[in-house]
Amino acid sequence: MVKSNVVPFRKPRKFGSRNDRHRLQEKSPRSGGSISRRSLAGILVAMIIAVGGWLVFGGAGSLPGLPAVAKIPVADSSSAAFSICGDGRHVNCVVDGDTFWFQGEKIRIADIDTPELSPPRCEAERVKGEAAKARLLALLNAGAFSLSAGWHDEDKYGRKLRTVLRSGHSLGDTLVNEGLARRWDGARHGWCG
Repeated sequence: MVKSNVVPFRKPRKFGSRNDRHRLQEKSPRSGGSISRRSLAGILVAMIIAVGGWLVFGGAGSLPGLPAVAKIPVADSSSAAFSICGDGRHVNCVVDGDTFWFQGEKIRIADIDTPELSPPRCEAERVKGEAAKARLLALLNAGAFSLSAGWHDEDKYGRKLRTVLRSGHSLGDTLVNEGLARRWDGARHGWCG
């Protein structure tokens, strides 16, 4: 009898068959159990998404206690003109140094705190509060800006919490640098001395 060098035909195996799945499993150092490569890939993808979200929402370089700011614009003000809010309908107007109406929606600037005007606790707070209100009006009317959302969409009063940006810079930072606001640390502090 003569031997042939012909290899008998084998049906190709499907990837993902039971035998392949067992072959692809590796031992987990902690549990002693096994984790498939597919599970490891899923965990890796989840970690990448989590780190990406951390970076997008202000993880790198953000300060503890400050609202993290998304880099995704929520609105653009390309044609808005602002006034001081009065009685009647509020569309585009300024309430005080850290609150304004934009396109009929009440916005609380998320990264700052300014002196109260309703009611002020002392004359010094009223004077500084009026100056912050006037400066915010001027800043909003100085050109297009964008609004970025943070971790929380609204405060307990139903105001939208937003950071106001122009050319990538916070208008809140401008008010802080001019001494008309403080960085928001999660609580209101007095302005009377």
